[in-house]
Amino acid sequence: MDPDKEDGNWKRPLNCLHLVISPLFLVLTLQSGAYGVYEIGGLFPVWAVVVIAGTALAAVTFFATSNSEPPRLRWLFAFLGFLTSALWINAAATEVVNILRSLGVVFRLSNTVLGLTLLAWGNSIGDVFSDLTLARQGYPRMAFSACFGGLTFNILVGVGLGCLLQISRGHVAVELEPDGLLVWVLAGTLGLSLVCSLVSVPLQCFQLNRVYGCCLLLLYLTFLLVALLTEFGVIHLKTV
Repeated sequence: MDPDKEDGNWKRPLNCLHLVISPLFLVLTLQSGAYGVYEIGGLFPVWAVVVIAGTALAAVTFFATSNSEPPRLRWLFAFLGFLTSALWINAAATEVVNILRSLGVVFRLSNTVLGLTLLAWGNSIGDVFSDLTLARQGYPRMAFSACFGGLTFNILVGVGLGCLLQISRGHVAVELEPDGLLVWVLAGTLGLSLVCSLVSVPLQCFQLNRVYGCCLLLLYLTFLLVALLTEFGVIHLKTV
């Protein structure tokens, strides 16, 4: 939808096509296509039901609307598009996690290392470019707020939803396994970076310079090096 246009960017053929293709794509991709092979009563596949239902909705939309005048419920397509996009992202994220697990098995890496390297870079690369663009356009405060706002959202919402989904599958509690040294390295670095920012930013009267940015980059590189060395056994705790 585009409110700046007179017709609200209404495209009847495209919206009708989306009503057929989007549900079918979701059924064939969610849970690696597990829903697509289900059969109702052992005879009728689920994907066929989705195609029939989507085609019926598309037919009703096509004959009940026109190309020149958008319907009064056109805002409903915006919410459906948002929901479909979110489910597409979820399907893509599921496949990315499966690929990372395969790489972990091949290279004998733990899930923690995969999470703090490949998965973290994949999740954050979009935020990095968007924040850099905002800063270069003259909105440094917005970019700085987005950095901490995104981190807060990922920790609170991401961890919260992840724990709820894990518990809903029959697990009583989510175990973090804090016995390994790598977990303490992760928690210690996160706490150290937050404390340093909490102390240094007010001391600079909230006027950040290049030294502050270089220190953060150096801290991240040091953390990444220590974490990898810990994972490969170069840094380890001495057992008595």
